[in-house]
Amino acid sequence: MLNPALADLPDSPFSRMTALIDGIDPPDGVTPLLMSVGEPQNAYPAFVAEALAENAHLWGKYVSPRGTDALNDAMIGWLGRRFGVPAGTIRPGESIAPLAGTREGLFLLPQVVTPRRASDSNQPPAVLIPNPFYHTYAGAALAAGAEPVFLNTTQETRYLPDLDAVSPDLWARTSLAYLCSPSNPAGTVADLDYLKRFIAIAREHDVCLVVDECYAELYYGDPPPSALQAALDLDGTLDNVVVFHSLSKRSSLAGLRAGFCAGDPRVLKPFLKLRDYGAVFIPLPSQAAAARLWADDTHVEANRAYYRRNFEIAEAVLGDHPGFTHPEAGFFLWLRVDDAEQVARRLWAEAGVKVVPGAYFGRPDAAGFNPGTPYIRLAMVHDATTIDAAMRRIRPLL
Repeated sequence: MLNPALADLPDSPFSRMTALIDGIDPPDGVTPLLMSVGEPQNAYPAFVAEALAENAHLWGKYVSPRGTDALNDAMIGWLGRRFGVPAGTIRPGESIAPLAGTREGLFLLPQVVTPRRASDSNQPPAVLIPNPFYHTYAGAALAAGAEPVFLNTTQETRYLPDLDAVSPDLWARTSLAYLCSPSNPAGTVADLDYLKRFIAIAREHDVCLVVDECYAELYYGDPPPSALQAALDLDGTLDNVVVFHSLSKRSSLAGLRAGFCAGDPRVLKPFLKLRDYGAVFIPLPSQAAAARLWADDTHVEANRAYYRRNFEIAEAVLGDHPGFTHPEAGFFLWLRVDDAEQVARRLWAEAGVKVVPGAYFGRPDAAGFNPGTPYIRLAMVHDATTIDAAMRRIRPLL
């Protein structure tokens, strides 16, 4: 009666974390500091509440899957300002799709491009996933009837997949490849050369390259490029590329459930059709708020300053620890330690700080190597005072 593929779904990192510290309480009198979940804690713009209130009369309306004109104009305008995507390149209803958060889009898209059987092969189609990974990628591959193939990302590969490590036979049966840039959890940025090479390989093998760019606005050096830029630089088309963006991180609004994907219309036209059967659409008041957010860049500059300050504090306290690396982008600290599970347990039991062992975001390969094993992940989402307190609790236990 049950789909056997569901048995291969990896456990959530957070359910594993709960099991790891089950029965352990933080010290008496110590306020717990939760650095396990990447949920922004800084304030979102006041105009969000205004936009929702002004459009409250629209809560009872059904919604078009293609989004309102105002929302599409705002999203496309932002792609132009941020990445230089020329006007007219992205067209509503063809090459952009509003999403009720990017998770459902990242989950559904493999079903559009993944056949039941790899061509000229008795093997199942493959979906390539960076390892460690956002767990939705693996669930999406299995739901589409594909084999999730995990590509190890390590310090030696700059925490990006090694494209030379993928065999021609594997490329031949791959329907979709996920890339997260800036990466979660390490915060590495794929530069334009890397993106162009990945896109060229994807086009050669007719693979859909899905680039999760939801951390692209939280950077600490040069602004991260988009795969849309790389694709257009190659030949002026968006063939084989779909990118995802979200207001959850950019605007600290995880609860608004507003994002979008944009790219190859050959993929997104049927994707919009599929969503019409079973996806959730953004309510009209939320679309109005989202439109105002995509049109405003000032609050994003404040967000970057908020996270930049947090990493300055972390570097001041932990910077001399050999496992400390300042990320290029994002809001996670990917900290190398000797025994991640033991450190995570001790941090909770002795310091009241909750972090997640990096192995919980990864999968062991055939040789038993899990690239996340030596790390703990810390979500640097709290205010500067809380971050300073957390770093000073963590330091003695390293």
